[in-house]
Amino acid sequence: MTDLLVKLYALEAPTASRAAMAAAGVTIRPAIGPEKRAVANWVAERFGDGWASEVEVAFARLPVSCLVAVRDGALLGFACYDATARGFFGPTAVDPDQRGKGIGEALLRETLEAMRHQGHAYAIIGAAGPIAFYEKIVGATQIPGSTGGLYHGMIRSKTD
Repeated sequence: MTDLLVKLYALEAPTASRAAMAAAGVTIRPAIGPEKRAVANWVAERFGDGWASEVEVAFARLPVSCLVAVRDGALLGFACYDATARGFFGPTAVDPDQRGKGIGEALLRETLEAMRHQGHAYAIIGAAGPIAFYEKIVGATQIPGSTGGLYHGMIRSKTD
């Protein structure tokens, strides 16, 4: 899969997705330290050890670079940045039972907004998929010659 580039300085504030999430009773916010194991375990169970490892790195950053989508105390999805490399967005995912409700878009927009506030001008979405989603939502463009990119030759566990 190819890497994508997003111009953070050209994005609008995520006002519409914030309103949609509020109407649905979903809160998107930065995760906090005491949630590290719960979030990492949730991610490992659904998406594998590799992504859970990246979540743990995001929790080690200050400020924590993992955002969560929560409703009534239940984790619905997550998005990280600066986990594998500075300036990288991801990993991100929404519980399969909660997809199609705008949560993934809201997590993407809020996370990119957080990256912009941390001083990033651009975000790289590594080994992105689905590409059309990122192109449509945030105007991402493919980076020529980036297939495999940073993840080329990575050691993987059996759960990845």
